[in-house]
Amino acid sequence: MGIFHKLVTITYPWWVKLSGGKRRLPEGKAGTLPPPVSFYSLHAVSNTGEDISFDRFKDKKVLLVNLASRCGYTPQYAALEAWYRSNPDVVVLGFPANNFGAQEPGSDSEIAAFCRLQYDVSFPIFKKGDVIGEHQQPVYRWLTDPAKNGWNRAAPQWNFYKYLVDERGVLIGQYSSAVLPMSIL
Repeated sequence: MGIFHKLVTITYPWWVKLSGGKRRLPEGKAGTLPPPVSFYSLHAVSNTGEDISFDRFKDKKVLLVNLASRCGYTPQYAALEAWYRSNPDVVVLGFPANNFGAQEPGSDSEIAAFCRLQYDVSFPIFKKGDVIGEHQQPVYRWLTDPAKNGWNRAAPQWNFYKYLVDERGVLIGQYSSAVLPMSIL
């Protein structure tokens, strides 16, 4: 771990506390109508190779987060896991990506080992893939295309950017990397 990464990791809790930890982004028409393309029609491949249909998340809130193991926001793994374990009606879905600062260089098996050993992660982690750009994963295409989700076009700006889908499969919010999970609900 480089000096910069150590410094950011150490100062991260203070930065969040000073910023209030609640930098919520504008929601546009969030949550007003069912999306043109159903969230429950989506699926993604877990980091163990299982194809997971999102219809299994019906009647739950779903927080989707792009992850990275070498980011200043990496300590949010602990907050995400605590939030996931303490909210039975909420599912956290993690999508490792190497799109920002090359901060997720690991393979799927290395990412899984890191999550398990460093943060005891039990929420679903999916195969590493792009969350922005030409090769964007289908779920992130849905999250960032108003023709699919009904209102939002904002793509992740950095690692640990968050999107919240309600129990009806409606995208109801997007949140900057600095927003902690426990301040979302």
